[in-house]
Amino acid sequence: MKKYRTCNLCEALCGIEVEVENNEVISIRGDKKDPLSQGHICPKAYALKDVHEDVDRLKQPIRKINGEWQEISWEEAIDFTATKLLEIQAKYGNDSVGVYQGNPSVHNLGTMLYSPPFIRSLKTKNRFSATSVDQLGHHLAAEMMFGNMNLIPIPDINRTNFWLIIGGNPLVSNGSLMTAPNVSKKLKDIQKRGGKVVVIDPRKTQTAKKADQHIFVKPGTDIWLLLAMLNYIFQNDKIQHDKISNLIPTKQIEAVQKAVEHFTVEIASEQTGISIEIITNLIEEFTAAKTAICYGRLGISIVKHGTLSHWVINAINILTGNFDQEGGVMFTSPAINMTKGKPKKRFNRWQSRVRNLPEFGGELPCSVIAEEILEKGDSQIKAMITSCGNPVLSTPNGQKLDKAMESLEFMVSIDIYLNETTRHADIILPPATGLETAHLALFFHTFAIHNTVKYSEPTVEKEANTKFDWEIFAALTTAFNRKKAASANIEYQTPPSFDLETTVSYLLHANRSKYSLQDLKNNPHGIDLGALEPDIAANKIISETDTIDLFPTIYKTALANLEIPKQETDKLLLFGRRDLRSMNSWLHNSYRMVKGKTICTAQIHPNDAKKRNITNGDFINVQSTIGTIKIQAEITENVAVGSISIPHGWGHNRKGIKLKVAEAHAGVSYNDLADENEVDEIAAVAALNGIPVRIV
Repeated sequence: MKKYRTCNLCEALCGIEVEVENNEVISIRGDKKDPLSQGHICPKAYALKDVHEDVDRLKQPIRKINGEWQEISWEEAIDFTATKLLEIQAKYGNDSVGVYQGNPSVHNLGTMLYSPPFIRSLKTKNRFSATSVDQLGHHLAAEMMFGNMNLIPIPDINRTNFWLIIGGNPLVSNGSLMTAPNVSKKLKDIQKRGGKVVVIDPRKTQTAKKADQHIFVKPGTDIWLLLAMLNYIFQNDKIQHDKISNLIPTKQIEAVQKAVEHFTVEIASEQTGISIEIITNLIEEFTAAKTAICYGRLGISIVKHGTLSHWVINAINILTGNFDQEGGVMFTSPAINMTKGKPKKRFNRWQSRVRNLPEFGGELPCSVIAEEILEKGDSQIKAMITSCGNPVLSTPNGQKLDKAMESLEFMVSIDIYLNETTRHADIILPPATGLETAHLALFFHTFAIHNTVKYSEPTVEKEANTKFDWEIFAALTTAFNRKKAASANIEYQTPPSFDLETTVSYLLHANRSKYSLQDLKNNPHGIDLGALEPDIAANKIISETDTIDLFPTIYKTALANLEIPKQETDKLLLFGRRDLRSMNSWLHNSYRMVKGKTICTAQIHPNDAKKRNITNGDFINVQSTIGTIKIQAEITENVAVGSISIPHGWGHNRKGIKLKVAEAHAGVSYNDLADENEVDEIAAVAALNGIPVRIV
């Protein structure tokens, strides 16, 4: 039997055709009838079968008793977890419980819809997620400029004539905050219609090799290039006033011009290592194109001035007339709108206890988790809840966080693996996952380059006595609230409970969608809702004035305080990279995803290797201000001189994990070199790129 669904491993939303016999997965192929992916899939899709069949995958709750893991019943697990959380909060206060939600949280419909009520019931301010590791700058700019953190302008790459990609590798990421399966074809389509693709990156990535032009840049210096571009656009009268007059007050445009007037092309060239001629030619081509997109992603999100960079990118697209226009950046029209509501600026309403770093969207930055556990005092974190995440490998200073988690009084993990983080837990609650679950990609339809909607029913039946993620969170919410009410001698009124399908039906109805859940079920390949539409920004923006806030105060302050740094010539600048077969810190327990050539290497330019007497394949010690890792060198001209590239998410060599394949291909953790005190000056996102390191 053939069944159809969306692959939910990354943001691309590729449709897959799964052949199933007797509840066993026989094969996985691309679904040619899917209106978004049209048959395209990447190697990760095959890992869905591997995860489903993984012998190391947990399926029943396990509890650590006298240092040994023991399987227990769901009833005991839920009761024990709720009791311990309540005891911790009764003793130390609400903020003594911390919560971390990893990247897969938004890839799992049940977790996305049912974890928020549970987290709200805890009433803790110590909430964290992967957002502050890799994409917070996008969301903060959206909230400050347009009124909602998910109102992110999406590149209309299907119709653009010029695509400038800074710090992104969409051939591997399939977009990332730009849901775009089969980017390789999109690039070719741009070139076929006479357009141009330019990639600015310290590595000649898979995307750069397919582009018309690749420009090397020093890691972490993109802000100077972007500000020079914005200044040049003003100085050379490239502003498209006729396209923006109804969206932006003139005074704001003038204020931006004055604030950036001293960020010259000459400064940008000195800081980035890009020649003045290349920079000026780039700006001229961008502004001369009929339609153009400036797109920045992870490479500029996790650097010292990443948050400011995303504001500049929005400003460039807006002022050059490439906002809310075909071929520029546009807003989507999904079946379920995640960007409605009153205008709100949820930033810096409270701060972290130790360093006073700002909250955004109800969460504190991950750069403070370890210190909030280790530093004694009121509101110190004594218990942690982790869901769908492995922060020991994916957040800064993993060694420190490792030690911090060891000191906790209680920890519970909702996860399918005993990994580098969950090994510290007292109890692990594993949900049914992947092919066993229903799916509707609420957020990623909001970020897609083409409007579609698709609901995927479970492809295979989950095993008896396993629970879906939504069932686990619903049970935890009820148990915790009931115990809390009992402790206060309050009669607990159990609220109505709804299963996943009922909740999805409600969301469709609340959004006045013309499609019901049954309609979606009747269209297993998905429904085409059409191309992104221009001229809808006026209806989408929900700021207090219904116009774009082009120059929010936080960016004014950041620009005023921006200082040109001195160049460090005796160190290499470390930056990360992504592999098509890897998904953050997981999928490494699938042999077909890790077999072949070693992925976890340190890529170094031949000139830098020669200076340090390094030959290809040597094991070298890479040292930062907080630690040293030993890793194999890979000498290649694909990285910029003066830089070194190591992939993110490896380091499966800690005791107590149960990941046989991953342990055999352990690699080392990039984040053991990342100092959690080096953060973005606006949003406190950890500066994971552009880290000065030595080879010792």
